[in-house]
Amino acid sequence: MDRIQLSPELELSRLVYGLWRIGDDADTSPKHVQAKVEACLAQGITTMDNADIYGGYTAEAIFGAALKASPSLRGKIEIITKCGIVAPSGRHSAVRGKHYDTSAEHINASVETSLRDMATDYVDLLLIHRPDPFMDPDETGPALDALVASGKVRAVGVSNFRPYDFSLLQSSMESQLLTNQIEISLLATDAFTNGDLAYLQERAIAPMAWSPLGGGSLFKPENAALIEVLERIAVEQGLDATAVAVAWLLAHPANILPVLGTNNPYRIKKIGDATKVAIDRQTWFELYTAAIGKPVP
Repeated sequence: MDRIQLSPELELSRLVYGLWRIGDDADTSPKHVQAKVEACLAQGITTMDNADIYGGYTAEAIFGAALKASPSLRGKIEIITKCGIVAPSGRHSAVRGKHYDTSAEHINASVETSLRDMATDYVDLLLIHRPDPFMDPDETGPALDALVASGKVRAVGVSNFRPYDFSLLQSSMESQLLTNQIEISLLATDAFTNGDLAYLQERAIAPMAWSPLGGGSLFKPENAALIEVLERIAVEQGLDATAVAVAWLLAHPANILPVLGTNNPYRIKKIGDATKVAIDRQTWFELYTAAIGKPVP
């Protein structure tokens, strides 16, 4: 499995295992979660993507229970988590409505809870989950810097930020924002043309892609024309169409890191197949054309 060097201090596996739905599984026992992690490690997938809000603020504790049961796992993986979304659920059930909080107080409290719930002394990468229209960069930026300096967080980044949001936060920081986790897939292609990827490429910042399979919508009947192309390429290469869809992202020169989440043991074991697919320029554009439903101009 290839690895991407985000900074001299931090590298991640090219494919990332997403824990968004870990709480939806019928079995959330430490043993079952450990089996998922081990299946990822067997393929060289060492990076685990979490967030405080996942599972109604339960996913970090579910994952942490597995780390408590098998402490040796922590040294084999990189943990990503996110903060900043406050929704009336779980420990925030008393709030009046969903909102964002990028205050120093909230970020610090969230990190302390994440460390406790995931049974770890540090998080490898902390992301601000959503751009906050009420953000004070002169408060948020130094709060992130202080967490890096403390060692509780090895590195920081953002998620769902537009280039101007990214620049605003970075302008108040000493630490470098190392990634932006955004939606990119054959069903969400805007980042290729709206400046989101270009901004990151210009700065040699590797993006992460959430929902690289369109949140499970990619293989619905309404995408029949795209599915036909995916399946033809899959047959030609002796793999499956899911691997082709992920490989399409891997082929892009921006060094995209797809985040793939599934609770199905068989599918977990097949995540790494995406690295076996060959996508040349013409194949990339064939898929892109099928995705947007028209030839490029």
